[in-house]
Amino acid sequence: MRVLVTGAAGFVGAATTQKLLDRGDDVVGIDNLNPYYDPKLKADRIERLSGNDRFEFIEMDCADQDGMAKLFQKDKFDTVVHLAAQAGVRYSLEHPFAYLEANLNGFLTVLEGCRHQSIKHLVYASSSSVYGGNEKLPFSVEDKVDHPISLYAATKKSNEHMAHVYAHLYGVPCTGLRFFTVYGPWGRPDMALFRFVESILKDEPIQVFGGGEQTRDFTYIDDIVEGVLRTLDTPATGDGNWDPSAPNPATSAAPWRVFNIGGGRPIPLLQFIGCIEDCLQKKAVMEFLPMQPGDVRHTEADVQALSEAVGYTPSTPIDVGIPRFIEWYRTYYQA
Repeated sequence: MRVLVTGAAGFVGAATTQKLLDRGDDVVGIDNLNPYYDPKLKADRIERLSGNDRFEFIEMDCADQDGMAKLFQKDKFDTVVHLAAQAGVRYSLEHPFAYLEANLNGFLTVLEGCRHQSIKHLVYASSSSVYGGNEKLPFSVEDKVDHPISLYAATKKSNEHMAHVYAHLYGVPCTGLRFFTVYGPWGRPDMALFRFVESILKDEPIQVFGGGEQTRDFTYIDDIVEGVLRTLDTPATGDGNWDPSAPNPATSAAPWRVFNIGGGRPIPLLQFIGCIEDCLQKKAVMEFLPMQPGDVRHTEADVQALSEAVGYTPSTPIDVGIPRFIEWYRTYYQA
């Protein structure tokens, strides 16, 4: 299978590309290598992939309409994994236009490419952030998600709507994956685990928002990737039982659907920090701060729909995943 992976230099993108290559697929990866965080980390992820002759990397922005159209015309992809996006809830408070360009315009070029080249399946990253103001736990794909509390979340929900239009009008099979707090080796420096480990090792205080009372459904990177690949191999089809008079938000008469990918185990933030302390054998100095605008207090994934559709449920606990990240961090940064 020939697969296009957008955001191939990103955390999830690089790990997904590696797994695709390991199983024998040909992969074209694109990424604009933007400086949202250290571009060297992105370049090093690509360097690890570049030794495989079935991998081609192209530095390109998904919002480049002409460039993306030419790429789809030149290269006949079977499937597309769209992971490129401007990430981060807090960054969107200060750089809102970056999210419209990357997350909306960038997604539209991918949808257009899939439409004109009759792609067999488009799998794209959504986010647990779409649940926004919802307080019913666990978050289910059958819940309405009409109250986003960050621009990032709004763009991700917009992606789901855009995908549905292309599934309905043009028959493009589309599956959106709502990722829940991904962590692990080669992770993003703006994520909590990375920041906490870095600060503790440097004897700097860690910032703990929401008084430490938040819970998160932390999901290990290998679990995310396994879910992506199993979903990719099971193209979306229309739900024959879908009722337009009582529409299920998770499915459609069109070949469109959304899934949660999360650990299914909400972890209190202080427990998460305690596991880091145990692994580092070093106590954290904690600076407690109020909730950040745009953040939600609790997340928990209901993954029943994913399990039923592709036969997979994430299973890696934090006491396995956190030590793996710390081992990578110490090696990569010689810390």
